[in-house]
Amino acid sequence: MECTRQNSPLGNHTALVEFILIGFSDVPKLQGFLFAVFMIIYVFIIMGNSLIFLITKVDPSLHTPMYFFIGNFSFLEICYVSVTLPRLLADLWRQCGNISFLACAVQMYFFLILGDTECFILTAMAFDRYVAICNPLIYPVIMNSRLCVQLAAACWTTAFPIHIVSISVLFSSPFCEQNEMNHFFCDVPPIVQLVCGDTFILEMLTYVIAALVVTIPFLLILVSYVKIISTILKLPSATGRAKAFSTCSSHLMVVTLFFGSGIIVYFTPKSTHSSGMDKYFSLFYTILIPVFNPIIYCLRNKAVMVALGKFLQKWIVLGFITSKNSSHS
Repeated sequence: MECTRQNSPLGNHTALVEFILIGFSDVPKLQGFLFAVFMIIYVFIIMGNSLIFLITKVDPSLHTPMYFFIGNFSFLEICYVSVTLPRLLADLWRQCGNISFLACAVQMYFFLILGDTECFILTAMAFDRYVAICNPLIYPVIMNSRLCVQLAAACWTTAFPIHIVSISVLFSSPFCEQNEMNHFFCDVPPIVQLVCGDTFILEMLTYVIAALVVTIPFLLILVSYVKIISTILKLPSATGRAKAFSTCSSHLMVVTLFFGSGIIVYFTPKSTHSSGMDKYFSLFYTILIPVFNPIIYCLRNKAVMVALGKFLQKWIVLGFITSKNSSHS
């Protein structure tokens, strides 16, 4: 299927009706294969993160601040990946990446606010680990259920008003005739590249917002881990040090992958942007991290594995009893 361009002339510029996401159309022979791969990935993300979210809610042994935030993070990953992957799957199936001007703005808005929420929740998780390791005696007092709920609520709601102005400014800018983006979803850098004229204000606005929602949380996490590692190294027992490190390693892996790829994409000046590289770096924080989340937090966490085993065993037994009763009736 060939994507058609539907734009309207407006003076020296073009009034865009839609954009065309090139996505992975540069490898047309692999469209079917990529559709199958991304479909499997999407199903795995939904099932894996749903299981983690469920067991953190139903298993009493996981009713602690750390697993409360892991459950929030897993639910967030489901929302986050659902902003981009279903659209990518539809484009691969149709072999066409047309997306309307409004749909592009809406997708970008929810992608950005959920990305910001991920930054905030990762920061809250780092704070939880900091208190647990550096102040273990008063940990239950500080990280009480009320504070956990307040932190989670702040993480989920703070990002909503942040991007209203930036997206309004971006999408009210004059666009050149070119409406093709070498990307698989509506992200800030490829849209800015389509803007005609001076984009200095747009780039500065992007950097300021990124500094607020990416750099500050990243620095807070960095400071937390400097203090955490310093405290762990002072522990007299090698077993204690290993146990303390193991409670932080999963979170640290996710932080490195998410912030590393995000900083490369959003803090690179427009003049040095390679849209092809941006597209592949974006795969890390939009798709691969939600894939790694259930793997990292299950395979590297004995408590989660035990809870998952009990949860699956319970449902298998329940399913067996239900099928046996239905066969007797």
